[in-house]
Amino acid sequence: MTILIFLLMLAVLILVHEAGHFAVAKASKVTVKEFGLGFGPRIVGITRGGTLYSLNLVPLGGFVKMVGEEDPSEPGSLASKPLGIRALVLGAGGLMNVVLPIILIAASLMLPHQALTESVIINEVAAGSPAQRAGLQAGDTILSMDGHAVENRGEVAYRIALRFGSDVKLTLKGVDNRTRTVEVVPRWNPPPGQGPIGITLGAGDSKIGTVSTPVWKAFPEGARITWETFVLFKNEIEGWFIRRTAPQLSGPVGIAQVTGEVARAGISPVLRFAALLSLNLAIFNFLPLPALDGGRLAFVALEWVRRGIRISPRKEGLVHLIGFIVLLAIMAVVTYLDIARIIAGQRLIP
Repeated sequence: MTILIFLLMLAVLILVHEAGHFAVAKASKVTVKEFGLGFGPRIVGITRGGTLYSLNLVPLGGFVKMVGEEDPSEPGSLASKPLGIRALVLGAGGLMNVVLPIILIAASLMLPHQALTESVIINEVAAGSPAQRAGLQAGDTILSMDGHAVENRGEVAYRIALRFGSDVKLTLKGVDNRTRTVEVVPRWNPPPGQGPIGITLGAGDSKIGTVSTPVWKAFPEGARITWETFVLFKNEIEGWFIRRTAPQLSGPVGIAQVTGEVARAGISPVLRFAALLSLNLAIFNFLPLPALDGGRLAFVALEWVRRGIRISPRKEGLVHLIGFIVLLAIMAVVTYLDIARIIAGQRLIP
């Protein structure tokens, strides 16, 4: 079941990505030879409108094969189109992977799902911490953060992670039942055991209920969460340099493992996880690395900087080929590490 869910999720993400390239290419009169899902030997294929639509054996990717991606001499080629059109075709896949999470998150919110509601109480405040300097006290109840109601302790951690190095506005109810608002700045690299603002949390009046968001609220909420996820990505990357920590990499095997762990919690968490993967795919593809969409966009940008002077098709094709080989080698190493971790009984989600 885990494998089926993983393959289905991956197929949807890839299909949406490649459909973005395909639709814009067709609209721009670029000749598309093949629109394929998966790699390797072809299982089945059908030709319509001059394009071969294929399903291939290895379901870990997809592609849109266009005429003349580097060579402008071929009729109907991508490379013969103006810079703006080429950039739009190349960027359309990543943009679709940004739009898809809004839909997935909205769907996860509309589906009935369980949610934890609890009052969040500050148990301890560390001496000399940002929380102490801001006036937070043991016994305070956190009502809201930056105008968002706090439903549980996870919401507190989430709001703090969005605002590293910036003010977070907390609305608190003290033990005297008086309400006050304070501002605190989460630290990037706090002392061990203190956390970003220096508080320990407890909970009261906890309950788990089934909730569902109406459609007119779900899509704006999906857009907001998608944007906040980009902020979390940015903060995580920034944190690698500030904290001097290495990123944790995972390939298809590791993602499949996490899919199984998430699937145990129900369909709504799976949709949220698929949204997260879609955003990861978008960001990864926009990196200026050879063989990726971002690498091809880099050549378009370089041509614009050089006032229309192109890198030769042969040289560009060679760069992308070398980049593709390097990416395959990195994927092989990451896959080996994923398998070794699974054999050791380790999990990616604690």
